[in-house]
Amino acid sequence: MTGVLFEITFWLAAPVWLLLILAPSWGPTTRLAASPWTVAPVLVVYFTMALQVFPELWAAVSAPDIDVFRDLVLKANGAGAVWAQIIAWDLLIGQWMFLEARRLAIHPLVMGPLLVLTILLSPFALPLFLVLRVVRSRKTMKEAMISVQDQSRGPAAPNAL
Repeated sequence: MTGVLFEITFWLAAPVWLLLILAPSWGPTTRLAASPWTVAPVLVVYFTMALQVFPELWAAVSAPDIDVFRDLVLKANGAGAVWAQIIAWDLLIGQWMFLEARRLAIHPLVMGPLLVLTILLSPFALPLFLVLRVVRSRKTMKEAMISVQDQSRGPAAPNAL
């Protein structure tokens, strides 16, 4: 049973990832990305496995120790629970990145590969996105300031002939 749960964990998140990457401009994709409930099916898998190793899980998180954590992940349900937590966390990070990219008008062709990297190695993808976000935010801020300055000058006076 644990092997099956482990296997389906990613597939429960995959439809959301597909929409974020392949249908970023479709209206329902943004609404879906704004919902934290997308991870609920993955969390059901997490709880199913985590509850079976709860004493070991609690020991690993309440007093972090590498040997205690290693003992937890050596158990099938422990490894499966950690995997489900990673999948849920990566999905939430990806949804936030998607929404921020939309807000900052970062092109989907830039975000698509970055979201794929988030699925595979989110600790590498997130810092890349944060740098991109800073760069894009500065550009957006500069454009907004120029726009405000232009508006404060009022309409241009007609040229006198």
